[in-house]
Amino acid sequence: MTGATAARPPLPERAGDTSRENPWPVRTLAQRMVVYLAKAPAAWIEGQVAQLSLRSNVAYLTLRDPAADISMSVTLLRTALAALPRPPAEGDRVVVHGKFDYYAARGTLQFRVDEIHPVGLGELLVRLERVRRLLAAEGLTAPERKRGLPFLPRVVGLVTGRASAAESDVLANARARWPAVRFRIEYSVVQGATAVPQLMAALRVLDDDPEVDVIVLARGGGSAEDLLPFSDETLCRAVSACRTPVIAAIGHEPDHPIVDDVADVRCSTPTDAGKRVVPDAKAELRRVDDFRGRARRALVGWVRTEQARLGRLTAAAVLADPHRPIELRADDIERWRQRGRQTITGALDRIDRDLQHRRAQLSVLGPAATLARGYAVVQAGGTVLRSVDGAPAGIDLRIRLADGAVLATSDGPEDPAGMMQQ
Repeated sequence: MTGATAARPPLPERAGDTSRENPWPVRTLAQRMVVYLAKAPAAWIEGQVAQLSLRSNVAYLTLRDPAADISMSVTLLRTALAALPRPPAEGDRVVVHGKFDYYAARGTLQFRVDEIHPVGLGELLVRLERVRRLLAAEGLTAPERKRGLPFLPRVVGLVTGRASAAESDVLANARARWPAVRFRIEYSVVQGATAVPQLMAALRVLDDDPEVDVIVLARGGGSAEDLLPFSDETLCRAVSACRTPVIAAIGHEPDHPIVDDVADVRCSTPTDAGKRVVPDAKAELRRVDDFRGRARRALVGWVRTEQARLGRLTAAAVLADPHRPIELRADDIERWRQRGRQTITGALDRIDRDLQHRRAQLSVLGPAATLARGYAVVQAGGTVLRSVDGAPAGIDLRIRLADGAVLATSDGPEDPAGMMQQ
């Protein structure tokens, strides 16, 4: 409009109703943030002190998560720190109570603390014991999950502090046992607030390397507070999830962080890890010599046994005169052949005599002999007559005699009376 100021539309009540033509001014958003955060409840949080600075009556802290690369800014009054027996130092674990506060003038968000308490070693150990029981209940420390170490790894992965005594102990002892061993070393901070993220990153790099066959997690001795990163739950789960077998060599013999329970092999010291990760070349050579000697003795014994056996075979009579057994067997065969021939001939003679006897019996008792004595066989139609009823008058008859057969015709049965008169 010319000569007049256009009327501005009312501000939206909600952020979703804003637009490019009708936006919120900065003060409105800041005021809404102040109101929103004022409604949020206070909370207790735990972290490690990564940085501490004092300015007039206010203390500024940076708290870092022990298991992740995450931090936040914290402000509190110096009077809260003065009430502590000892001011917290970098690396200490503390528990604070407070809530978020938005400073509208600068647009900054801070966690304002009204209480701060240090986490003592005793309390930390109690918490670690709970973590140990939790991992055991999930089966992460079970013996059946432990994987065996390779006999001779191609490459040994080593996670340790830079220029540390643990590094030199592992390398020196491993190379003394097997001079050709190859290492891939990933350096990491081994204590303090940044130890856990760096250790996990180093483990991840070595676990992804296909040539690394075993990973050694090594650190020298130290106080219980110094070894706390190796009892962190996140690090322990990362070690358990590694596809590559992991050897834990943390501290000295009495030290027992939780990572020892989830690792595949626990070594009391880095020196022990250097001895466990590769075989002893001298001992293996001695074993090879021993096996070679045992094989030589076994071979010599076998050859001698076979020589003695061959000597016994060559000394046998059958080899001294090989034709003699054949001749003896030939004589036996001829003797048995003669006996067989005699037996068969005698049997045939007995059968022939029996046959002649049977033939003579047949000659005497057979029908031919009966016919020769004057008897005849009368047949009618091919059937032997046994009764006069079978030869009625007019039927053709065949009369068989001793020297041939006669054909005749029946006149019927003869009168019995006539037979009597004759």
